[in-house]
Amino acid sequence: RIAAVVCGVFYGKHGRILTGTAFIAIGFWAWSEKGVLSDLTQVTRLHGFDPVWGVLVVGTVTFILGFAGCVGALRENICLLKFFSGVIGFIFFLELTAAVLAFVFQGQVREWINDFFLANVKAYREDIDLQNLIDSLQKLNHCCGAKEPNDWNLNVYFNCSNENPSREKCGVPFSCCISDPADTVVNTQCGYDVRRSGTPAQWGNTIYVKGCMMALEEWLPRNLYIVAGVFIVISLLQMVGIFLARTLIGDIEKVKFNYY
Repeated sequence: RIAAVVCGVFYGKHGRILTGTAFIAIGFWAWSEKGVLSDLTQVTRLHGFDPVWGVLVVGTVTFILGFAGCVGALRENICLLKFFSGVIGFIFFLELTAAVLAFVFQGQVREWINDFFLANVKAYREDIDLQNLIDSLQKLNHCCGAKEPNDWNLNVYFNCSNENPSREKCGVPFSCCISDPADTVVNTQCGYDVRRSGTPAQWGNTIYVKGCMMALEEWLPRNLYIVAGVFIVISLLQMVGIFLARTLIGDIEKVKFNYY
């Protein structure tokens, strides 16, 4: 009975192994569409963050944990169950450590996130998935750049240098533009030449002038209870999984001891 419960927790409603397999398949499909599988050197040439890495890591971890947990419970394999509970415990420790460090070193974390965003601004045109991710962040949060629209000077296509031949020179991505709800077609050229003249205060009628770092700092206090609730629920699920796994290990060892 415990094995069935443990397996149900490890698998979830639709099966963690299937979920992990789906994530891995999606990740490799995305790489195939971008031609990465035919030229693996593209992985090292990308200077920004490739979102596919996140999909692959989540899929791999989910698959391995689902396999180890459910197979270990059904086959009463102590090694797999110990591996499962150990990995879950390690992940929980990492989450707790990250939360504490983020709270204690808020200034350093803020600078790290800012530098990370700027690095991806530089690589905006190098990867379509990264480009879509940045566009989604800017549109959803009504922001532009890390601290201000001029951060886009770091990108070779949008900088205002005299050597830049790009048509997007002194512009910003379309995701920075203040869109009209009545528009049915996205104007991808709305950010052209926006920064060629004037000041950020004067650009406010055309594009968002608030940086995404400020938007994040405003979003977090408004949604603090939601973030805390999600963290607590995930932590409880992890502790339940560890408890069930350790309980099953104890039962298996007790049966083996009595048998021998």
